[in-house]
Amino acid sequence: MISRVFLMAGVAALFLSLGGCSSTSGSGSPLIPDKAIRLTAKTSVSLSSLAAGALIVGAIHIVYDPLAPNWEIEEARLTEDTYRFSLKMKRYHTGGAGESIQILKRRASELQREQGYAGYLLMEYSEGIDSQTLGARRVADGTIKLVQRAQADSFMQNEGY
Repeated sequence: MISRVFLMAGVAALFLSLGGCSSTSGSGSPLIPDKAIRLTAKTSVSLSSLAAGALIVGAIHIVYDPLAPNWEIEEARLTEDTYRFSLKMKRYHTGGAGESIQILKRRASELQREQGYAGYLLMEYSEGIDSQTLGARRVADGTIKLVQRAQADSFMQNEGY
C-alpha cells in the first residue's frame, strides 16, 4: 500500500509539473491548456485545478478505498473439523470495528453447511490491537470445531445450556 501512495504522489508531481511545460512539437502549448470552464457568470474553474483535484481524489481513493472490505480473513485448517481464523481490519476505515466476531461466525456457518456438519463450537476467540509503524489496526483470532448433532447436544448438556 505504501508503494501505491508513493506512486500516486509521483504521478501527481509529474502532472502538476507538466502543466506549464511545452510539448515537444515546438508549438509551445502546454500539455494542460490554460483554459477555464465557466460554471456561472462570475465563477470558473481552470483545467489545471481540475486535473490537480482529480489526482488528489485518486490518491485518497487508493489509500482509503471505500468499497474495500473492512476486514481481511485468513483461514487455516488445523484438523479435519477444526479451523483457525486470523482477521485484520483495514488500516483506514470509517466503521466496522465490532464486526470481527460476526465475520468469523458467518465463515464458520458457511464451512458447516458446505461440509454437512450440524453445527460448530467456538473454541477460542480474542480481539486486540496490532501496533505498527504507520498506525495501529484491530485484529482478531478464533478457532472453531465443526460438530455433528450428537456432539453439539452433548456439549450443550454438559455446559448446562
